[in-house]
Parts: sequence; structure tokens; C-alpha cells
Amino acid sequence: MNMMKIEDMTQICNADLSHPQHAEAIVSLLNGYAMDPMGGGQPLSAFAKENLVATLARRSDIHVVLAFVDDEPAGLAICIEGFSTFACQPLLNIHDLTVAGKFRGRGISRLLIRQVEQVALGLGCCKITLEVLSGNQPARALYQSTGFVGYELNPAMGQAVLLQKKL
Repeated sequence: MNMMKIEDMTQICNADLSHPQHAEAIVSLLNGYAMDPMGGGQPLSAFAKENLVATLARRSDIHVVLAFVDDEPAGLAICIEGFSTFACQPLLNIHDLTVAGKFRGRGISRLLIRQVEQVALGLGCCKITLEVLSGNQPARALYQSTGFVGYELNPAMGQAVLLQKKL
């Protein structure tokens, strides 16, 4: 297990989806994030809770980073590989990044991002991408302070806007 120890109580690791503690942490942390106003305010469905880890494990393009404080799940980053056609290189998208409420303000999100960067470098990625709600000022400040900027190809054309179409 690739684990980075920060101080004596905080550990950051690349998740082992076959490890029961890691599997439970992923579901618990993601469910907490889903219930947060920034995650939509609704718990994960029973289906998602029951099938998430097994489904993630079947995908070789998903990478999960976990934070533990005194062996208690504290933070999570779920990342999905993509591909930059313009660079002709892989990229890594942070799809979910959360820190449990009681552990916020301790720098854990920065540690998660640092580990995600290591994963991305190991994969030969040209960049890391993410999306953030415009009203989530703490997250936006974190991302800006860790080097993330709005995506644009030509300043005259403006920054990219994320859209979705639910199926």
C-alpha cells in the first residue's frame, strides 16, 4: 500500500479497493459529500452504496486517494483518466474531492491534491482537471492556491463552461 504519513496522525494513500477499510471509507466519505449542500444535499442511493467500490475496481482508469486521521476516514479524491487530444497525452480529472466536516481546516485537501499530482505524474499526464461550483468559495480558493486556473484556449473566446445532459 502506497502510504504517505503526515505528522503522526494523518495518512494519505492510494486506495486499495480490495481493502475493507478503504472500501468502507470510500462509500462513507462519498455519501457524506453527497449529503453536503456542495454535493447536492442527498445521500447516495442504496444501489450506489452497494455497488460503488466493485464498479470502481472494474475500471482501470479510476484512481482513488484517501486520507485517514488516526485511522478514521478523513478525505477522498476520486480521479478518472481522460485524454487531451491537443496534447496527445493522458490527463487526470478530479471527479470528487471531499474532506469530512470534522477534519476541514487541517490542510487535508492540499495533501490529497499533492498525492493526486503524484498519481498524474506517474501516469504521464499533461494536466489535472476538475470542476467546482461557482458558489463554493472555499474550494475555489483552494484550487486557485494550488495552481488551478479557468480553462481557455483563446482569451477572446472566454473560459470553458461545464454543461450536462442527463440520460
